[in-house]
Amino acid sequence: MAHASAPAPGHSQIIRQKPAFARSFLTVLLSTMVLLVACALYAPSSVSWGALSGSLPFAAIIAIVGLGQLLVVQQGGFDLSLPGAVSLAVVVTTHFPQQQDGLLPVAILIVLGFTLSAGIVNGVLVSIFRLNSIIATIGTNALLYGAVFAVSGGVPSITTPLLAEIAGGSSFGLPNAVFFALGAMGLVSFILKKTVLGRRFEAVGANPLAGQAAGLKVRLYRSMAYVLAQVLYGLAGVLIAGITREPTAFQGDSLLLPSVAVVVLGGTSLLGGRGFPVSTVLAAFFLNQLSQFALAIGVPFSAQTIIQALALGFGIAVYSIKWRPGANKPAGLRRVEEKK
Repeated sequence: MAHASAPAPGHSQIIRQKPAFARSFLTVLLSTMVLLVACALYAPSSVSWGALSGSLPFAAIIAIVGLGQLLVVQQGGFDLSLPGAVSLAVVVTTHFPQQQDGLLPVAILIVLGFTLSAGIVNGVLVSIFRLNSIIATIGTNALLYGAVFAVSGGVPSITTPLLAEIAGGSSFGLPNAVFFALGAMGLVSFILKKTVLGRRFEAVGANPLAGQAAGLKVRLYRSMAYVLAQVLYGLAGVLIAGITREPTAFQGDSLLLPSVAVVVLGGTSLLGGRGFPVSTVLAAFFLNQLSQFALAIGVPFSAQTIIQALALGFGIAVYSIKWRPGANKPAGLRRVEEKK
């Protein structure tokens, strides 16, 4: 009878996993609601429609690069080549067409080629040569910035009218960049949560040795994380080139810390495993709105990095705490108390 009442092995695992998703999503959602209330009370201008319509495109950019970083973090790594990838996409999209709409598709294809190449380099260095992801991606970032200077010479250029209309325009009352971010979120969520490929990807990130023992191609999954991340960085760079009329050659520098912060705020463990794309995108809005609130109450723009770092620390602290009663106690002490 004892065996008959015991839950199936997979059943207990599912029960443990469900609170993880609910906790990450509800934590970010509750934090966002509290922030919006604080904005309405102390800085109403930061939640006006004009302010939101101006800031939402940049929240969308953070969401897209956050989704790319999410894939890499799920495999237990960090992608520090993000600034170079975004900046290269920006300068190629603005300098190559020379404000001619007809050359824009070719420029986007060139961006795709660069991002795929950088992703493959990162994937090979990390998964095949087993270099530390931080070291490998820093090296790739240096190569990407070398390409940035080769293309632009460090001089900004004006975007094409077509790209400005697509990326910087709006539809149905919302900035077009928001729809790109939602599309990226939907695609990443579908692949990770609804396909066999995605479940295997998360399994490899959670336990590479077990994945290898099960016959999964661990190196391939790890490599694909970096390749897909670079494609998302390229998308973000193209959108920035359209949103900002005359972007600089270093647009990606300010996106590295936010990309990691939104992944952590979204509930994804820095040790790898399951990822939460929806929570990550919501965290991007939270982080962007937090910056707008800080500016509205008089915090200088130079303090934005500090705010992002504090948000990152907040995310690590929240998800490091075990909220169940007694969960923080040593296992031996819990067993003794259970026997009493």
